[in-house]
Amino acid sequence: MPYDPLMVKPMKEELISAGFTELLTAQDVDNAVKAPGISLFVVNSVCGCAAGGARPGIKIAVQHSVKPDNLFTVFAGQDIEATNKAREYFKGQPPSSPAIALMRDGELIGFMPRHAIEGSMPEQIADALTKAFDQVCTPAS
Repeated sequence: MPYDPLMVKPMKEELISAGFTELLTAQDVDNAVKAPGISLFVVNSVCGCAAGGARPGIKIAVQHSVKPDNLFTVFAGQDIEATNKAREYFKGQPPSSPAIALMRDGELIGFMPRHAIEGSMPEQIADALTKAFDQVCTPAS
């Protein structure tokens, strides 16, 4: 059974307000994966490591001068269909929430599972992400 929408709304808004597009259905995910360029997909969740590390770290990272072309998010435990579809594209990775995936033209090129997020400070997560962005993203002109 999905989480209460009122409970997760503020957690979703943290990323939406940072420029992420919320994906609610499997079709939304299929369409997002087709977006050209580099895409950052976040599997958001209610857990403490999402609140204390992942979301704040992601919000810092997307302020970097070099960042993905597209920012997408699904919410585990709430948008179940969309989350399951997104995980299908994270080939070779076990289901994880929270999780952060970098994709290039629909192919997974980087993945940060929950165990890499747990115990990390937001600045550590942001640092790991911005280093990845610097390697695979094109600087904005």
